[in-house]
Amino acid sequence: MRQDFLIIGGGVVGMAVAYGLARAGQGVTVLDESDDALRASRGNAGLTWVQGKGIGMPRYAELSLDAVRGWSAFARELTERTGIDLQYEQRGGVDLCFDAEEAESRQREYDELQQASPRLAREFEWDYLSRDALLPYLPELGERIHGGTWSPHDGHCNPLYLLRALYAASRALGVEIHPSTPAQALSKADSGFCATTAKGTFTAERIVIAAGLGARTLAPTLGLSGAVAPLRGQILVTERLPALGWLPTPQLRQTASGGVLIGDTHERSGFDKGVTLAMMQAIAAKAVQICPALEATRLVRAWGALRVMTPDGNPLYEASASHPGAYNINCHSGITLASFHASALAEAILNDRLGQQYAAFSGERFHVSA
Repeated sequence: MRQDFLIIGGGVVGMAVAYGLARAGQGVTVLDESDDALRASRGNAGLTWVQGKGIGMPRYAELSLDAVRGWSAFARELTERTGIDLQYEQRGGVDLCFDAEEAESRQREYDELQQASPRLAREFEWDYLSRDALLPYLPELGERIHGGTWSPHDGHCNPLYLLRALYAASRALGVEIHPSTPAQALSKADSGFCATTAKGTFTAERIVIAAGLGARTLAPTLGLSGAVAPLRGQILVTERLPALGWLPTPQLRQTASGGVLIGDTHERSGFDKGVTLAMMQAIAAKAVQICPALEATRLVRAWGALRVMTPDGNPLYEASASHPGAYNINCHSGITLASFHASALAEAILNDRLGQQYAAFSGERFHVSA
């Protein structure tokens, strides 16, 4: 059976788009890599977050705001379709500042962001709170913390359950998913596009590249940007603990099962997704500074994962001019943007208006001459 769309990449980004297209009645095939691939979807903190997004590109902050506003309905819909609880909460979040200089810089960035966008000036809610003012949100916060920015928009989910639910819902809608079938080459066919794999050739009328770091080699063959690079993050996980009563932060958050995820590292380490003792020690020391009650807590797991980063850190959404019907979707914020990818972005792809509606996110911005 001929498919309408071929999606390259079965992480949260690719599966959210697949789900959105299938929900609109399209025939979709997804080609994914093996479980030991560089999976940002399985190695993240599960935050649904507006803070920090769009510095230098307000449109990204606006998309993030749209996405978190759609997350409750998105999570509810997936749970109703699959019975999988995504453990989504939106009670607000805090991004900590460790000294006065960081606090001043953060507030200046947010002020400038709102000055650049009338919509964000009206709708992006945040406040800087001192360490003492944060205590109702972060009980027993370490005394050496200066404070942090609080926003009611932020929340968190279980990213593994999100991915599982997207797979289950997509399959129920007829999406064909081929695991351990990475695309080796992409090409234009007479009546669509072709992906060559070790298990055979797959064709569809249109193609969406959502391959994360795999886009470096695949996207340019269809006239799209491969301007993505790896940025490693390392995370420590504690034993299960009684509820701390904390709002999530990028530095530390407690999951629904009780374990605490610790880590907010940004390392240029190539394609090495391993963990290092020095960084684990640094993460652990920082966690105790943030929450001294964790000092005697046992650590049960550590992992490293590679974020997918564009040169400016903002999403990459583009349609190919040389190969009409080919699209490139890439970002490092697939959890936050999942509700947007499954709705407005999928609709823009379906209507072949991705290039017009999201022109600011095209890879062309990386090649503008001085």
